[in-house]
Order: sequence, then C-alpha cells, then structure tokens
Amino acid sequence: MNSVKKTPLDLLNEIYSLAYWMTGSEIDSHNLVQLTYDHANTKTNEDELLKTFRECYLERFGQNTNLCINNKPCQTDKQLNESLKHWGADIKLSTLLSEISGLKHRQISKIVGKPLETIRMWLLWGRKLLIDCKPFYPITLQAS
Repeated sequence: MNSVKKTPLDLLNEIYSLAYWMTGSEIDSHNLVQLTYDHANTKTNEDELLKTFRECYLERFGQNTNLCINNKPCQTDKQLNESLKHWGADIKLSTLLSEISGLKHRQISKIVGKPLETIRMWLLWGRKLLIDCKPFYPITLQAS
C-alpha cells in the first residue's frame, strides 16, 4: 500500500496547530512556524519538517516547558537542566504529534530520535498529563 507523501505546504495547518499547542500563543505560534519553514524547501519530507519543527521549538521555547513537575530550583549542572528541558518538550511534542497529527509511534520515534518503547512511555505520561494536570501552555486570562 502506498502512503500519501505530504509536502511542507500540505502540513502547514498541522504545523501551526502543533505550534499553538506547544506555545499557547498566536504570536509565538506564527514565529515558530515561520522559523520552521525558513529551514524547509519544497522537497522536505514530513519527517524532516517535523524534526526541524522540534529543533526550532527546543532552541526557542524548550526552556519554558512545564510538565507539572515540582518547580523547585535545581542546583545541578547545566547539562542535566538542559536534558530535563528537552525531555519535557519531547514528551509534549510526542503527545501532540500522536493526538493532533495522528502520527504512528514509529514515525514519532524517528522524528524525536528516541527508541519506540521510550515514545510509548512518553505517550502514556503525556496523555495522563493532558488529563490530570494543568494545560501544557500558560493560560492568560484577559479582563472583558
């Protein structure tokens, strides 16, 4: 069975939805999509575009990822802090790639660069966090 190859243009709405769920802001979403597409061309395949999206998110917003983990300041080395930021962002992105984009676990594994079993565990945690915890993105209430 042949799978349909999506072009970067075909994925624009999905990428924007992912960006909005990842950032919680229309302005940040627009900027993240723009940054992602600045690194793509018409021949970029779906997996590569989503890898680029992930890299752009981690570079720009990964330090703000919150997964309902106790926010006590961590007095450890920078590498551990960086790993935790990437871990949180990757769990969030993996969950959204599965739930919003409908990607298979194996495809998410290729995009994030982690083993299939890790992705399955992250999806379990990510879905629980979606249900049990506060939203992944900060909600800003505006006075009417």
